[in-house]
Amino acid sequence: MKNWAGNLEYSSAEVHSPTSVEELQELVANVSRIKALGSRHSFNTVADTDGTHVLLDALPQEVVLNKEKSTVKVSGGISYGALGRALEEQGYAIHNLASLPHISVAGAIQTGTHGSGVNNPSLAAAVVGVDLVRASGELVTLTADDDEFLASVVGVGALGIVTGLELAVRPSFDVRQRVLTNLTWEGALANFQTIASSAYSVSFFTNYTGDTIPQVWLKALDTEAPLPDLFGATAATSALHPLPDMSAENCTEQLDVAGKWLDRLPHFRHEFTPSNGEELQSEFLLPLDQAPAALRAVRGLADKLAPLLFISEVRTVAEDEFWLSPFYRQQSVALHFTWKPLQPEVEAVLPELEAALRPFGARPHWGKLFTPSEYDFAALYPRFEDFRSLVQANDPTGKFRNALLDSVLGVTVTS
Repeated sequence: MKNWAGNLEYSSAEVHSPTSVEELQELVANVSRIKALGSRHSFNTVADTDGTHVLLDALPQEVVLNKEKSTVKVSGGISYGALGRALEEQGYAIHNLASLPHISVAGAIQTGTHGSGVNNPSLAAAVVGVDLVRASGELVTLTADDDEFLASVVGVGALGIVTGLELAVRPSFDVRQRVLTNLTWEGALANFQTIASSAYSVSFFTNYTGDTIPQVWLKALDTEAPLPDLFGATAATSALHPLPDMSAENCTEQLDVAGKWLDRLPHFRHEFTPSNGEELQSEFLLPLDQAPAALRAVRGLADKLAPLLFISEVRTVAEDEFWLSPFYRQQSVALHFTWKPLQPEVEAVLPELEAALRPFGARPHWGKLFTPSEYDFAALYPRFEDFRSLVQANDPTGKFRNALLDSVLGVTVTS
């Protein structure tokens, strides 16, 4: 069994698809190694195991809206696209979405996945309750009143298997999407926060070469005035794909045509199922005020990076309080790299890229390609030692761990 990108063959000895939470609990209690797989959009081994893999899509799929509490209870294995459709039918929304609506809710939240917007925190920020199966097989529900809640929401799969989540919702809202072209690097670096704050969600697409950023995607609330231009960048007159040679057919609608949040906040349409393979991904998150200097540093490596890149996307994310969130108490800029399927070459250049970003306090996305040995995680995450202690207390035999998590946590699995 492989991941979505096809760059990873999973190591599990067996795969189960439990049809009830009780069946999952029994399975967890009686195996020595186990990990859950969602939509398999991780590009590294964070979800791998040499034991048992469980797929959550056979569990009962629920979307239960509580209008009085302004929350929705969902199954962990459901996709954001399916969740969005169910919410919109009842006139509700969540605050943000990632680029692809096809990813699973639990997997995205566990790895700190996000959308964009200087005032929009990551997808995890919507969580007000989480159900997970512990290593013992016990099912627990954690809320903000529980001591372990802030450790468990972005838990990289180390504290249990998430079976359900309760998310904060808001009334449905409309968004207009506009693409601006040819923003000069000089203008972008001199006015980065102003540009990043110019709409509800803003994405820059570049390969770091040349004097201009080819595309800036603005996702504006319908109440926000449209921008005819931005520091010399001008509005595209036809729909564009982030990759210049690709058709925009599968992209969400542009040209300032208003539409519902779920049909504009992602870059790609829900009815379009992305093909497997053909790309790799890395992402690094660092303080927002470091964005201009960090982007200059990355541009200094453009000759090495550009031949390996399909495109790089630059976004912003508001801070949160989750211990292992890349946005823990840090308003952030996200430097995302979509690589060509050239894994040896990408892994060869990653340490140099990571070294260039280290002075800015860059944290890697937990589900994408990075070099664990390049990071002092205890220095990057103030609650890291507390998280490690919690993992050791809840999972002393390493049932939910693997080689990648052990290298990050600095622990060794015991039998």
